[in-house]
Amino acid sequence: MIILNPFRGMSLRVRIFLSMASLIVLASIMMVTISIYQFNNESKQYHHERLQRKEKAIKEHINYILYTTTYPLSKENIPLIFKDRIFELANIHSLEISIYGLDGQLLKTSLSPFSNIQNTQAIPNEILKKLEIAPDKRYVELSTVNDEQYRSLYAYVNDSKFKPLFIVYLPHIESNSYYIQELQKFLIRLAQVNISMIVIAIALAYFLSRYITSSLNKISEKLSATEINQQNEKIVIKGAGKEIRVLVNSYNKMIDKLEESAHQLAQNEREQAWREMAKQVAHEIKNPLTPMQLTVQNFQRKYNPADSNNIQKVNDFCESMIQQIDTMNTVASAFSNFASMPAQQNETVDLVKMIPLALEIFNKDYIFFNCSEKQIQVHIDRTQLIRIINNLVKNSIQAIPEDQENKKIEIELFTQENLIYIQVTDNGKGIEPEFAERIFEPKFTTKSSGMGLGLGIIKNIIENYNGQISFTSTPNQGTTFTLTLPKPENHES
Repeated sequence: MIILNPFRGMSLRVRIFLSMASLIVLASIMMVTISIYQFNNESKQYHHERLQRKEKAIKEHINYILYTTTYPLSKENIPLIFKDRIFELANIHSLEISIYGLDGQLLKTSLSPFSNIQNTQAIPNEILKKLEIAPDKRYVELSTVNDEQYRSLYAYVNDSKFKPLFIVYLPHIESNSYYIQELQKFLIRLAQVNISMIVIAIALAYFLSRYITSSLNKISEKLSATEINQQNEKIVIKGAGKEIRVLVNSYNKMIDKLEESAHQLAQNEREQAWREMAKQVAHEIKNPLTPMQLTVQNFQRKYNPADSNNIQKVNDFCESMIQQIDTMNTVASAFSNFASMPAQQNETVDLVKMIPLALEIFNKDYIFFNCSEKQIQVHIDRTQLIRIINNLVKNSIQAIPEDQENKKIEIELFTQENLIYIQVTDNGKGIEPEFAERIFEPKFTTKSSGMGLGLGIIKNIIENYNGQISFTSTPNQGTTFTLTLPKPENHES
């Protein structure tokens, strides 16, 4: 069984608005329906009570006529008693009257032969039976003649000894024209009021739905912006309902747990990174240890004290061992440099003079240094600065293919506001987009040699001096690394 949901795909605000608007329209329809039903009931009640009043007044008038007549009260004298008085009764009470004998035969009537009201010469037997067994000796019949509704009354009239004398018949036309007019007027007024109320209520429903969902929208925006790798703000909503407060509290608790998880995750990642680094260092150290062991074993096995070439063999052995030891020392130094933060041996360094000195060791005619200022000073460790420049320029040289023509590496030095910028730009092969996010990761490298620690070391040094490093790169066009350092206080360039 498939149940169709008319609100599928709609937002909560639209659902609340449509639900409230539908209830308002439904309430208006129910009000109109109840009003029509009430008017119909009042109309029926009115005709019922009117017929009772007419019956009572006519019976009293008939009793007065019977009391004052000079004719003996008998069935034969009834037509004589009411010969002219029946028309008087009809005119006074504005109601047609017919008088029947107890056997149901017509004795006297005020009805015209051409009247639309049913004018029979005898009362049907079924009506006589119903009238006879009725507790109050009266019977009301509902009928329709020529599209008009009639409420016809049959009732006994007693003599002075309370014995039935004859039957009076009062045909009453149920004319609802007055009530229909009143109903039409009422419905017009009700429609005017309802339309105004519907417009006001729909507007109120619109703003109320926005008010109800505003807190939910805020929570939804916060949830959409929540990420594990950033500082997430907690939600503060004043005057919210109990349900919203529970939701906000749950979200804020989730943020606290998320921050704890993020902190734990970062710690685990750092520990994992150092484990990986330790594995890499161990692997790099093991590489020279194996040939060293084989060399020692081979030298021990072939050593002959009487051999005249022992001095040369010892020199070759020592040279081989020294090369392997240098390799191990290089690995250990790279790891040590990455693991330890730069020492805070700050000194005032003039970058305009220091950077060209650092570039001299490369001795390349396609390396250019540009600076329009005469002096730019910064507080930094001189050795660390030289390491940074050397590493970046070395990477730029290696990024340019050897067979490429028009090689070019530019080092730009300038200041802007309270920051010092050092930009190293090359026209080499660039960095592929898939490597961009990992370029500063320890152990990551795109070169066939090296451990991939250089940029990681530079990043640690720069951040230790409250600076930043970033890069932009276009494959097959080149790369620009930008170092940003804060200007020292009380400094005039």
